Amino acid sequence: MTHAPPPAGRTAARGHDREIIALALPAFGALVAEPLFVMADSAIVGHLGTPQLAGLGVAATLLTTGVNVFVFLAYATTAAVARRVGAGDLPSAIRQGMDGIWLALLLGAAVVAAVLPTAPALVDLFGTSATAAPHAVTYLRISALGIPAMLVVLAATGVLRGLQDTRTPLYVAVGGFSANVVLNFALVYGAGLGIAGSAWGTVIAQCAMAAVYLVVVVRGARRHGASLRPDAAGIRASGRAGAPLLVRTLSLRAVLVLATAVAARLGDVEVAAHQITLTVWSLLAFALDAIAIAGQAIIGRYLGAGDAAGARAACRRMVRWGVASGMVLGVLVVAARPLLLPLFTPDTAVHDRLTPALLVVAVTSPVAGVVFVLDGVLMGAGDGPYLAWAALATLVVFAPAALAVPALGGGLTALWWAVAGLMMGMRLVTLWLRARSGRWVVTGAVRV
Repeated sequence: MTHAPPPAGRTAARGHDREIIALALPAFGALVAEPLFVMADSAIVGHLGTPQLAGLGVAATLLTTGVNVFVFLAYATTAAVARRVGAGDLPSAIRQGMDGIWLALLLGAAVVAAVLPTAPALVDLFGTSATAAPHAVTYLRISALGIPAMLVVLAATGVLRGLQDTRTPLYVAVGGFSANVVLNFALVYGAGLGIAGSAWGTVIAQCAMAAVYLVVVVRGARRHGASLRPDAAGIRASGRAGAPLLVRTLSLRAVLVLATAVAARLGDVEVAAHQITLTVWSLLAFALDAIAIAGQAIIGRYLGAGDAAGARAACRRMVRWGVASGMVLGVLVVAARPLLLPLFTPDTAVHDRLTPALLVVAVTSPVAGVVFVLDGVLMGAGDGPYLAWAALATLVVFAPAALAVPALGGGLTALWWAVAGLMMGMRLVTLWLRARSGRWVVTGAVRV
């Protein structure tokens, strides 16, 4: 299956727009479904009692952090599969995807083996109270059994994105979320299992999602004669491609953890306002990340087809989409601010800190739009090593600036200028320079 690039000129722009929309909209829906899992669990467990909800909060944070560290399983697989799709080699594309899935299973098994015996110690690291800790350990140990399925979902999602299919992940995500809600109610209250029932409901839902993905990928493999057996060389290659993206993810995660730690030093009001600002910022990130996912799939396909000019044209078009999306989202944040403040808290002191922080987010949204797009473009090009170094450089610049905020008497607004201004500005500079250099444009079914 090959995809002809759209013709030049205005028609080409419309062709790129159709591609971006067709891939980005379903991707956004699938991305939003992920945090809904945790929200549903929180709403259901919250009625069991405060200790149970507190335990869920700690366990869910550990679980999502442990899984999101391996998001490279989706990103690296998308780029590798898309290149082979562009080259017209579907059997090789699906074979590459299977290598990513086998790597996910191996990593998942290793994480489960590490988490089960260390769950109490991990919970204690959070300073969890004596009443909440048992619930946290119970939820974490049971939910950990679903980690291999969660990682398979990441890798298989990458396979389908590389095949230019973001609709199937949307359907699976919606189905998984719906099943999770039903199972949680049935097991928590119907079966009387309490917080353990919530954990089992999540495990079952994630395993069902993984099973659906595997059915889709296996059917594709059989249709095109691709082998399903694990290939040691292919698995190692998937690991090497993902390692730089792991460094990138850890570096950017460290930025957010450090920002929260600094906010906590500013006081309870500031950290509460920071958490709300971070929630809004994360929601905007989901919308912008959908365009980045489209970029991964489209750029990888063009480069695999040997169409360097098409890849550059698609990159330029997506940058414009990023700027426009960022501007729209920024305006929405300003317009929705009067509704957001009472929605999250009635505390006027928090409102006073929150208002200027949200304005910083709104003003810098166009910058974030370009950053997310260029991040997706370079991922689609398989430019992981550069992304790793760029993220490390960003962390090195951000860390002293963030730590200086309380030392210099700055407040939450200053901290968010460091997050949304300095950090995202640093990312913009590094990614823009790379995009301008053209060194990411490496054509062929495999990036050499």
